[in-house]
Amino acid sequence: MHEQLHPANWKRAVGYANGIAARGRMIFTGGLVGWDADQQFQTDDFAGQVRQVLENIVAILAEAGAGPEHLVRLTWYVTDKHEYLAALREVGAAYRDVIGRHFPAMALVQVAGLVEDRAKVEIEATAVVPD
Repeated sequence: MHEQLHPANWKRAVGYANGIAARGRMIFTGGLVGWDADQQFQTDDFAGQVRQVLENIVAILAEAGAGPEHLVRLTWYVTDKHEYLAALREVGAAYRDVIGRHFPAMALVQVAGLVEDRAKVEIEATAVVPD
């Protein structure tokens, strides 16, 4: 399906992959925030918003006949890296509940703000469904 790219002499990546090789139909999401299908935020809790964003990603993947196992890249934009780090245990639990133990290549960037004022996190996803 997908191949994780990890140089043999590098320290093991935990919770993400340094690189992924994949071939097939590509799926891209826009930047998704932690609101529901009605574009309403149900929580201001960081991990709660992450859970909702991940559920939104899975819903979009399903529209393309894909699932979390097809994810090859996630780019996270957070408004406060300290809030992210403080919620890491809860974020990890939400990730495992929604995505499972599939870890694509990931990047996380702290930004000055997001377009939606209540949003604490925005995630873009790329998936590849094998031919």
